[in-house]
Amino acid sequence: MTTRRTLIALASLLAFAGATVHAQTAAEKQLAADKFTLVAPFPAGGPIDTLARVLADGLAKRYNQIAVVDNAPGAAGNIGMDKVKRAKPDGHTLLVIPAGNLTVNPTLMPKFPFDIQKDFVPVAMLAKTPNVLVTNPATGIKSVADLIAQAKARPDSLSYASPGVGSGLHLAGELFKSQANVDILHIAYKGTPPAINDLLGGTVPLMFSNLPTVLPHIKSGKLVALAVTDSARTPTAPDIPTLTELGIPGVVVPSWYGLMAPGGTPPDVAAQLARDAAAILAEPAVRERLQGQGLSAWDIQTAAFDTHIRDETARWAKVIKARNITME
Repeated sequence: MTTRRTLIALASLLAFAGATVHAQTAAEKQLAADKFTLVAPFPAGGPIDTLARVLADGLAKRYNQIAVVDNAPGAAGNIGMDKVKRAKPDGHTLLVIPAGNLTVNPTLMPKFPFDIQKDFVPVAMLAKTPNVLVTNPATGIKSVADLIAQAKARPDSLSYASPGVGSGLHLAGELFKSQANVDILHIAYKGTPPAINDLLGGTVPLMFSNLPTVLPHIKSGKLVALAVTDSARTPTAPDIPTLTELGIPGVVVPSWYGLMAPGGTPPDVAAQLARDAAAILAEPAVRERLQGQGLSAWDIQTAAFDTHIRDETARWAKVIKARNITME
């Protein structure tokens, strides 16, 4: 009797184990079959690199596979994008990319070498960080109302810095000008550091910047924060109002980062990767790591992410064309 009961128990355990194995989806089996490469088309360091490494670590653990980060900078991110475009569409080569490469460059670059809708499959939005309008305290500008009043009283008296033509921060400035009906001269720099240096030195009075970059200067009093360009105040700096609160609607421009796969990647594989990314980014240790860089997870997956890309591309195309913005 005991032997019979033992055999029944063993049979039940084996059946349960078999069911567990069978429960693994075809997409999961495919993803567990080979190593992962996360392409980061910018140099090591910064949010793109951080997100790629977080995902690589998470995918390696989830699928018991090797996962590596390939930093492939150059040509404003196009070199890394081309690597992913040409990769086998099996979910094992993925692209971690900032918004501008997907939604701005297709309009801004006359010879943009990709068709975002055909060459890539949207997997998921990963994270975002708020942008903030800041000024040097020497300007005497203490609010957005002050800024608008000065710009209208003395046309062409103000300028704002950006890390480069066509950057998200440049376009945030142009959108603000349009919505606030003011004329402020744009001064393009080659990257954020020299723009911040001139802002701190008083050479240029205003700038739209990623909040994490300028938050230490805001706290020290070297810069004055006027407003964030997001839909809500940020927990990182809850005292800074949104532009919408201040009567300037439509300037909702956070910096965000997404995950893309090569065109032709099966929908079930992309959907599984989106679920994996969401689970990885929800881990407390990962959230803490992202918060250290001023990032917060932003979970928008597959079809909804695709819609977001299309909508934002159309939005920026209107701004680029209306403001006659061209690459230098």
